[in-house]
Amino acid sequence: MESIFIDIGAAIWLGILTSISPCPLATNIAAISYVGRKVEKTRLVLFAGLFYTLGRALAYVAVAVLVTRSLQMIPGVSMFLQKYMNLAIGPLLVIVGILLLGIFNISFGGGMGGNLQSRVDKMGLWGSGLLGIVFALAFCPVSAGLFFGALIPLAVKGNAVFMSSLYGIGTAVPVIIFAIILAFSANLIGSAFKKLTAIEKWVRRGTAITMLAIGVYLILRHNFGLNF
Repeated sequence: MESIFIDIGAAIWLGILTSISPCPLATNIAAISYVGRKVEKTRLVLFAGLFYTLGRALAYVAVAVLVTRSLQMIPGVSMFLQKYMNLAIGPLLVIVGILLLGIFNISFGGGMGGNLQSRVDKMGLWGSGLLGIVFALAFCPVSAGLFFGALIPLAVKGNAVFMSSLYGIGTAVPVIIFAIILAFSANLIGSAFKKLTAIEKWVRRGTAITMLAIGVYLILRHNFGLNF
């Protein structure tokens, strides 16, 4: 039972950490600001943030279900996962931890093309959901590492829809906060962004060190058979 609660907390935390990482955080703020720029009513800005969040969550659920179902439907892969999953989790956590520490500086290009911008404008509030889907699928190195390296193992071990939904809820927290700020005072966006960026650096490092420690522990226990 305790393991289930740990997995639930881990899925939500991974979502929050993903959402406040530099690349996703910048795209989230840009998307909410873009969608809300023509919205005059406060509640509509909040709805835009909600639709954007739902779009991201649906994209994560779809990818997680597709990956986990594909792995489980292939007999050889399914048997391999059942036999060697414990051996793979430790190294995966170490890799994700190293990635979170920013030792390797990798950057992906991003942005909103003209066609997407035109569609979003025409779709109104529904366009924010489309943006959520598109930006969720445009994985940055850190978000890709957290999703595929940390969440997918949880989804394979448990329920893919449930775990990825929790992950999506985690990514929603900062998005909704910025939607509320935009709705009531757009001038505070810059200040909030700076503060959250500063906090994110230490949160990310703390999570990275924790993942490295757990990863090393699991490697020593499962890969080398050492008991503590």
